[in-house]
Amino acid sequence: MTDPIADMIIRIKNAVAAGHKDLLVPHSKMKESLARILKEFNYIESYKVIAPTDDAFTQIKIVLKYAGKASVISGVKRVSKPGCRIYKSSGTIPRTLNGYGLTILSTNKGIMDGKSAHKSNLGGEVLFQIW
Repeated sequence: MTDPIADMIIRIKNAVAAGHKDLLVPHSKMKESLARILKEFNYIESYKVIAPTDDAFTQIKIVLKYAGKASVISGVKRVSKPGCRIYKSSGTIPRTLNGYGLTILSTNKGIMDGKSAHKSNLGGEVLFQIW
């Protein structure tokens, strides 16, 4: 797998399109911090790291959030890709849908949302946008 973040995003997007209530993604520290931010901003209901059983790998179980029958997540877009990295300074962090969405960045202080990065005067790699 060359782009694990895109894999996580696509799994979430496909689970929402299929109407699933939860999904499993392979565990990494970055994916866990992405799930923490999505939980913090109420895009997902919860997440839990599932310990490996026998010869399986550690996974993250993500429970999706729905408002009635409609999902809270309407769209996700990967911005920075392995072949074309996109870096922005704190003053040029893009806003998603004029502030109705969320931009996720990887900064030197860790993974954070665009507003927190702007407040902390931090720039970084723009990972993805969600709305």
